Amino acid sequence: MTHFATIEELRQRAKRRVPKMFYDYVDAGSWTESTYRANEDDLARLKFRQRVAVDFSRRNLASTMAGHTVSMPLALAPTGIAGMQHADGEILAARAAERFGVPFTLSTVSVCSIEDVAAHTTKPFWFQLYMMKDRVFIADLIRRAQVAGCSALVLTLDLQIQGRRHKDLRNGLSAPPRLTLRNLAHLARYPAWCAGMLRTPRRTFGNIVGHAPGVTGIASMAEWAQNQFDPTLTWKDIEWVRSQWNGKLILKGILDPEDARIALDCGADALIVSNHGGRQLDGAPSTISMLPRIAEAVRGEIELHMDGGIRSGQDVLKALACGARGVYIGRAFLYALGALGEAGVTRALEIIREELDMTMALCGITDVREADGRILLDGGFRMPARGVSHVTVTGAPARALAG
Repeated sequence: MTHFATIEELRQRAKRRVPKMFYDYVDAGSWTESTYRANEDDLARLKFRQRVAVDFSRRNLASTMAGHTVSMPLALAPTGIAGMQHADGEILAARAAERFGVPFTLSTVSVCSIEDVAAHTTKPFWFQLYMMKDRVFIADLIRRAQVAGCSALVLTLDLQIQGRRHKDLRNGLSAPPRLTLRNLAHLARYPAWCAGMLRTPRRTFGNIVGHAPGVTGIASMAEWAQNQFDPTLTWKDIEWVRSQWNGKLILKGILDPEDARIALDCGADALIVSNHGGRQLDGAPSTISMLPRIAEAVRGEIELHMDGGIRSGQDVLKALACGARGVYIGRAFLYALGALGEAGVTRALEIIREELDMTMALCGITDVREADGRILLDGGFRMPARGVSHVTVTGAPARALAG
């Protein structure tokens, strides 16, 4: 396991082990994928200040996210059909996250159900909610999350309509895959993956099939989903969710300072600056480029998290320097899950922790909670020291990033 030194190496292994339709589901964005690429590229353009002669013999990576203690400021993002990257994928990822001391967030469109994950873990996890037209079903879904002991609800706001994802359309993505001759011939090239799927009963959308009215299998699920994403969703609906949920509430999909300010009045405990991993509005800015603007807009009145493009511990530290309290990884843990299952997710978390720890030390700080704009060079986004209420962006490259 230790021979995997980077997330990229885990990605390459996953590409060899996971059937194309499910690998492409992870490793793709919408339309031309420009926003998907920008999430990584803009993070790479930020540069650190290297400091020396600092006693960093004792270092701390522990922090908090939405009031929860975390071993490092990172959570596993809600990702659809993770159980198609590896059999029982959500259960395996949740167990790895629990042992590591970071939150796992289960998606509404997961393969393993809320109850499945709760039965195979010992600590609370988080649950992500999509708003559907059927409010009775949504109320029951929230109730099931509460019964399972979920300690935070992550409400996604940016999927009222699904972005056009060309790879998924070409691959005819479904969970489980449709049993055509073409698909069967393709799946035969992945015997280890097939063997795992044959051993588990979890091969469809566990939170929906058998729970939503009339949804009994993949055919009825596809028709139901197509008609259920709610284009009428407004800020008032968040008040309804808040009335149904008595735990921590996190709003996901904020990418504009004006929306961030509106969100302050919704009773949320944190906001996730997110463009859905570049899978929704292609041509939208990267999340790291918008994070300082949103931090300036909310002025410390609400906790900010970020996702999009995080592939290393260095990326985590850059996000913290730009105003995030914590980050989420999606593709990074899915690559690892597809590559090695539970052990792979554990290794991905180890890699990110090791990189974060080392980079923090070389930047001259000993506590991850001290990370701010002072660790970045001019030419990147410069966040002020903690407690200062303004944000400045300097240098030609930064102006280009800010768009």
